[in-house]
Amino acid sequence: MDRALRRFRTLLKPLLYGVTTLMAVAGLALPASAQVAHYKVFLDLSYSGNVWQTAAANGIKALAETPPYNKEITFKTVISGTDVQHQISDLQSMIAAGANAILFYPLSGTGLNRVIEQGCEHHVLMFAYDSSVTAPCAYNVNNLAARYGANSAQWMVNQMDGKGELVINHGVAGTALTNLYDEQALRVFHKYPAIKIVAQFYGNWNDALSQEAVSKILAAHPNIDAIWTVDGTYGSLQAVMQHRADRLVVIAGQSNNGYRLDIANPALQQKGLKGLSSSAGPAVGPYAFKVMMEVLTGQIKPKARNIAYPLPWVPYPEIKMCTGESFVNGCNVFPASKVPPLFIDTALDGHLVPELDLTAVEKGTPVAGATIQPLPPLDYADNLPGINCQHCKAPADWLDPDLVKPIPVPK
Repeated sequence: MDRALRRFRTLLKPLLYGVTTLMAVAGLALPASAQVAHYKVFLDLSYSGNVWQTAAANGIKALAETPPYNKEITFKTVISGTDVQHQISDLQSMIAAGANAILFYPLSGTGLNRVIEQGCEHHVLMFAYDSSVTAPCAYNVNNLAARYGANSAQWMVNQMDGKGELVINHGVAGTALTNLYDEQALRVFHKYPAIKIVAQFYGNWNDALSQEAVSKILAAHPNIDAIWTVDGTYGSLQAVMQHRADRLVVIAGQSNNGYRLDIANPALQQKGLKGLSSSAGPAVGPYAFKVMMEVLTGQIKPKARNIAYPLPWVPYPEIKMCTGESFVNGCNVFPASKVPPLFIDTALDGHLVPELDLTAVEKGTPVAGATIQPLPPLDYADNLPGINCQHCKAPADWLDPDLVKPIPVPK
């Protein structure tokens, strides 16, 4: 019943716009009940120096220009950079400017709480995407509770037979996403004494920085067996292929198209390449935007503040080539001639954000003829103390893998 009502409302909006336009042309006054509400909506980017953030932002921008959103909102993007105080200042400015809703990528899980509470006091919807905050009034939309750190680390351990030299490519220091994934991954790796962590660095989810860092590490540790990442995965792998092409690595991380093509390559697999393509997809940003808009316009009322986005999970044997512009019939990678190597395939999600295509997430332009589709029912995430809530209780096994069965510790 709720889904049918939401679909009816979505179909009704274009008709209301048409009536509004005709009455305006005729010089007739509109009754208050027929006037279309208009909102000020902001997107606040923190770290914006990689293709992930660009794809997410482009998808959000394209949705903001897609009917009926293009008639409902005034939309503005602000880039706050990597300084928490700068992001706080920018959020305060948006609140003072009369924002009705703010979608933001948080630099800190707790450092933004005071300004978030200020926004809530001014009746501003505060939505964090991909990473999270602990402010009780904020909404968090991400896959943090899907245990990427634990599951990807256990997958790597299994592929390594529980032994070998490991490099860890952390994300952006201080973000809730980095803190949680690191804690999960390290908990798994430390269970296997024969796995030696020989180097660690913060790659800032950036492929160029990651490639440079791994190149330097290989000079000091030429026998590394594996690299664990969240993003910067393609760059990390390119460094190994450049400096040690005859013996590749076990690696887990992002969903760059070039990376998926590499880990699906039988010739590279024969040289030892075993890859997992998972981590958070950029489509979480546009999805969070749609959820925020449905809350803002009164179409839905979430029953909890932590909203789950599904975790991509594609091990190297499951890569399948696409022939069109989207993921259909189980395909999950595009030909090299279709998109650049750094394009992140999970910027698209035909189920949750069907309004987007390749051009939309590459250029930030709306799809011709597209209209916003109603969301399926929301899924909700586990409470994680210090990650997405303050005074709450997490599941007893929240740091353990739940998709991958652990192998015994080698004797």
